[in-house]
Amino acid sequence: TKMLRDLDDMQHMVASTLSFIREDATSEPQTSVDLGSLLTRVCDDISDAGAKVELAEIPRWLLLDCRPIALRRALGNLIENAVKYGKLARVSLKIDPEKIYIYIDDNGPSIPEDRREDVFQPFLRLEDSRNRETGGTGLGLAVARTIIRAHGGDIRLSDGPEGGLRVELCMPRPRKSGAETKDRASGAKQLHSRVENHSQRERKTEWKTH
Repeated sequence: TKMLRDLDDMQHMVASTLSFIREDATSEPQTSVDLGSLLTRVCDDISDAGAKVELAEIPRWLLLDCRPIALRRALGNLIENAVKYGKLARVSLKIDPEKIYIYIDDNGPSIPEDRREDVFQPFLRLEDSRNRETGGTGLGLAVARTIIRAHGGDIRLSDGPEGGLRVELCMPRPRKSGAETKDRASGAKQLHSRVENHSQRERKTEWKTH
C-alpha cells in the first residue's frame, strides 16, 4: 500500500509540474519572433555542448507568434532528445500558408506506431534500445508537447525519411498585411536580441553550477 501511495503522490507531482509548465508558458508575453534566428540559436547552443546538429537552410525573418523562451525550451528538449537517442539531429522546416512545420530527424531506432503516444507520458520508459542506457527523467517530451499545445500546435512522431525517428512539430502561422509584417519584423529583431541575452545568461549559470 505504501508503494501505491508513493505512485499516487508521484502522479500528482507530475500533474502539478505539467500544469505549472503550461501556466508558465501561457504567462510569458506572446510576440512575433524570427523563427530562423531562434532555431539557429537553439541548434548552436546544443552544438556548442559537443552534439551533432544539422540545420537545413531556412529563410530569414520567418515570423511566428509565440512565447520565445518557452518555445526555446521545447525545441531544446526535442533536439537534445534526438541527439541522445539517435546520435545526431537533422532539423528542417516546411512552410504552409497557415502552418509552420519543424522536423527533427535522428539516426536512432524508430518507435513502433502503437507506442508513439506512450512516450509523451511522464516517466514512461520503453523497453527497447532507445531509452535504457541513456538515463534522463522521462519528462522532456511531455514538457515539449505541453508547451507546443499551449501555443496552439502539436507534436507527433513518425518514421524518418532516412530511417530513425522523425519528430514533427506543427505551429499556426500568423496572417498579417504587408505593413504589419514590416512592423513585426522590426519588433522581432529587438526581441531576438533579448532572447539571445537570456540564453547567454542561462549558459553562464550552467557553467557556474558545473
